[in-house]
Parts: sequence; structure tokens; C-alpha cells
Amino acid sequence: MGPKLASLLAVLAAVYLAVAATAVDDAPLPRLPHQDIPAVFAFGDSTLDTGNNNVLPTMVRADHAPYGREFPGGAPTGRFSDGKLLTDYLVEVLGIKELLPAYRSGAANLTVADLSTGVCFASAGSGLDDATATNAGVATFGSQLADFKQLLGKIGARKAGEVVKKSVFLVSAATNDMMMNYYMLPSGRSKYTLEQYHDLLIGNLRSYIQAMYDLGARRMLVAGLPPVGCLPLQLTMAELQQPPRPQGCIAEQNAAAECYNAKLQRMLAEFQAGSPGARAVYADIYSPLKDMVDHPDKFRGGEQGLLRHRAPGDGAAVHRYGPDVRDAVQVHVLGLRPPHAGHLQGRRRALRADQHHPVRQLM
Repeated sequence: MGPKLASLLAVLAAVYLAVAATAVDDAPLPRLPHQDIPAVFAFGDSTLDTGNNNVLPTMVRADHAPYGREFPGGAPTGRFSDGKLLTDYLVEVLGIKELLPAYRSGAANLTVADLSTGVCFASAGSGLDDATATNAGVATFGSQLADFKQLLGKIGARKAGEVVKKSVFLVSAATNDMMMNYYMLPSGRSKYTLEQYHDLLIGNLRSYIQAMYDLGARRMLVAGLPPVGCLPLQLTMAELQQPPRPQGCIAEQNAAAECYNAKLQRMLAEFQAGSPGARAVYADIYSPLKDMVDHPDKFRGGEQGLLRHRAPGDGAAVHRYGPDVRDAVQVHVLGLRPPHAGHLQGRRRALRADQHHPVRQLM
């Protein structure tokens, strides 16, 4: 697990932006040179969930219009996007397969070959704190790991041993913990200080990746928090709690996200140092998203750019960012409720698929 693997995981960590650059005009994604990666397994929340919540008794679902409008066939699949997710693009770039299937919603139709090349266990609305998932009625991180153990049994010990040690494990979680638990619910703040809650999340994550390691995982790519204080839901909640609406992002919440990300990087470095053969790479999603918020002109690029000026009548509840809140640039990244169908129709150059999630061009 030397420099070659470290370089490979660094490349995978950059896929987020590479796909954003290549997918804007539906250009074919470049394939990485042949890599000895047989499978990708994804854990966490809606940023990676390819449809597991479709079979769960929860309101946190994306198996309805207008989701999937840019997905092959134009039908909703349970992905919280207008098209594909990062997980889909990653397996395509690696030349493994075209899409990463959801384990729970596809269990009846997934063959051993399908399972052996990777699936998604992530559940939209989940987090590193079980209370977050329980409140949303979705799969906890622990239950996602239980699903993975079940998969290993299905493909058999010998095959599992060959596949798991060479596979890439993606983890994206903690945003819901901060948004839906700590900031939104008084009970979260009454039980923990911000630093204590960060430590709780990091400690839980450390236990989860240790469990993956014990099951044979060696290549791990772990995403940090986005700029939470720039997310539309947070701005809306701040306005409801104490009008008027914040001008720009909420600096305190962004600073907290940066502190969490610093702790996460230290934990991953310590985990790797104490785990022979492991590579645990931090994926920075904070910086590119914050850059889009702070410098929309770098990404707008006219009709072909990632961002575009908001057209008159773009619909209600449009959140705008930048030093001047009057700068009418759509840069939605996160939120809660499914959008009105009109938010997606004819909006392929905007950043958001709904009030919560980015469009496929940013995957």
C-alpha cells in the first residue's frame, strides 16, 4: 500500500471536481488507466445514496419527480439529484460498471457478480449519530455495516477476501448530524457543546472505519463537511429564528465545519498510522463548494458554465449567495423538502437539483 495507492486515492478524491468539469456538456468521462480496483462500496447519506431509501418507511425519499430528469431514461431512481451521483461517476471512471446499485432496493435482482463489483449502502438522512438516522426513519451507519457483512456472506468468504482488500470504500456522513440534529434540535445543544459533539461524531466514525478495516477494507476515502453555514436550509432556519435573513453565509457554522474537518484529518492520519496496510484519504468538499459560493463568476462561464444568472420568474424560495445577497446566482447545495418540478425544468446550468442537493454537473 505504498505511494502508488496513495496517489490513486488522491486522484479519486479529485473526481468530484473532475466530473464537474467534464459532465457539463455530457462529454464522455475519461477513464483512469487500468487500476486493480474490483469494486466500490459507499456508506453514509444522500450524497452517495443511489436508492436505498426507496424501500424504507421514511419521508426522506427521491423516488418521485422531478428527481432523475437527467438520469438515463429520465426516471427517478431514489438518487437525490437530477441525474447520476458521484458514486455512479466513480465506478464509470474506474471502468468497473456504469452505475453503482443500491443494496437494499436492488437486493432481489443483484447477482453475485453485481455484489462483487460494488454497491451502495448509504441512506439519505443518515449520519454518524444514530439519533439522526432514527429521527429520519432511515438506516443508521451501523445497519449499513450490517448490510455489508450480509453481502460478504452472499459472495462467499474466498471471493470476499479477494475483492474487499482491493476495493475502494467511500464514506460521506456528518452533515445531517450537524444540520438536523445539533443546530435544529435544542436537545442536541443541551447535551453537548459543539466541540463535544464533534468529538462524538469523529469517535463514532473512527469505530466505523475500524469495523470496515477489520472486515478487510484497506482503501478508504472519507469526505469532510461542506460549508454548512452556506447551505440554504441553515440560512432559512436562521431567518425563521431571528429575522432578517443572514447576508451571505453564517460564519460561525462554517468555522465549526472547518474545525470538524481538521479533527477528521487528524483522526484519519492516526488511524492510518496504526492500521498496517490501510490508506485513509480525506476528501475535501468544503473548499470547492465554498469557492463556488465566494467566486461564482469563476464557474458561471455563460450558458455553458456551471452557474448562470437567475432568470426572472425562476420560482419561489430562490436562495442567493455571494458577498452581495442581491447577486442573483443560483448556487443551491443543500436543503430538505422535494422541490417543485419547475425548479429542474430547463435549469441545467444551475447548481441545485433541489433545496438540498447539487445537480449532476457537480457530482
